Amino acid sequence: MASQIRKISGKFQNSKGSFIGTVELDLKTGLILSVQKGKILQSSNLEELTFDPDKFVIFSGFGDIHVHAREDESGKHKYKEDFLSAGNAAINGGVIHIADMPNNPIPPTDDITYAKKRELADHSPVRITLYAGIGPHTKPLKVHVPYKAFMGPSIGELFFYSNEQLEETIRHYKGCNVSFHCEDPEILEKNQNETYHEDRRPAIAETLATDFALYLIEKYDLIGKLCHYSTEEGLKKIIDAKNRGVKVKCEVTPTHLYFDRTMLTDENRHWFQMNPPLRGPEDKEALLRGVKDGWIDFLATDHAPHSIEEKLKGTSGISQLDTYSLFVTWLHKTAGISLEKISEICAENPGDFVAEFLPKEYGKGFGKIEEGYCGSFTVLDFETPTTFKKEDIKSKSGWSPFEGVTFPGSIASVIHLGKKVR
Repeated sequence: MASQIRKISGKFQNSKGSFIGTVELDLKTGLILSVQKGKILQSSNLEELTFDPDKFVIFSGFGDIHVHAREDESGKHKYKEDFLSAGNAAINGGVIHIADMPNNPIPPTDDITYAKKRELADHSPVRITLYAGIGPHTKPLKVHVPYKAFMGPSIGELFFYSNEQLEETIRHYKGCNVSFHCEDPEILEKNQNETYHEDRRPAIAETLATDFALYLIEKYDLIGKLCHYSTEEGLKKIIDAKNRGVKVKCEVTPTHLYFDRTMLTDENRHWFQMNPPLRGPEDKEALLRGVKDGWIDFLATDHAPHSIEEKLKGTSGISQLDTYSLFVTWLHKTAGISLEKISEICAENPGDFVAEFLPKEYGKGFGKIEEGYCGSFTVLDFETPTTFKKEDIKSKSGWSPFEGVTFPGSIASVIHLGKKVR
């Protein structure tokens, strides 16, 4: 059973820098009551946690805003993952809130299907924000939610066959928060007979779709987000759009920052099949620069759990919620991403993204170490290496692309709404 925490002390990190201090929590709500800078607890009280400031870094709890938890009212895909196992995998990976995608057998595209999925999601040990799906002929919901549009076929049946069909639907969503999976459907159809998955979904499919997504965001005044970005050329288009004031943000996955196409072999290719696929090393380096330079807003896994049998048959998607924070230690120690930037893309920006969709009991929301925000924290040790093993996996998928990888750090603790959950 998770223990209740009243005070947490140590070195806290945000996007502006770090500070030594003590955070007091409300035992009833799990929200932050006060932040006392410069003060370290000297206590053996079980309700008071002190983390050595020379060894541990305390972040506001990390959020992964792109996850496929698989569960819906049909129950057809619960063998892959469900809201309970996704929540456990998230905690295992140092993540205390996630946002779930809508490409289910019964997609949440109206108020009724959304409400049924919302009821299921509330069984999770972490908060799950649900995207509603945008598909041919859908309309905005009455409740305030974020939306997801698959521009071309991926996993599931919720996608568009042409840009014309997409725009005809998107015009009804003016001013809404819409995330796009950018792959042009005509390019995908044209290349569907190529030998390798990476050639069936070439880079130009993403860059052309990016042009159209940016056009839609600008024309219909959308609050836009481009998911799991993978190409250098497309990132340049996003940077240009941001510079001219377009309201667009973008994600990058751990896999697109860590792996590239040159690492693929006939033996491992099926494990690394995903949409969009791995690109060249030059794309990977451009994405890392994009993180360092502040052009990429979110580290989001696109956690897509499939069974081992499905992966061996060529199903696209990678399971990686369990390794979120371990990857963060690589991002800082090996790739040279600052702790300030990590706080921004893993805690603060995800918190900002979900804030307007949270119920009142979450106070001001996630992502900040300030009064009124959730008393949820991810505590990392950047000095003690961890080798990730298959037996460490909590996801129902039972596999990870990072099996056997030694990361330069480890997860010291996870606290969620004032309770020590790991």
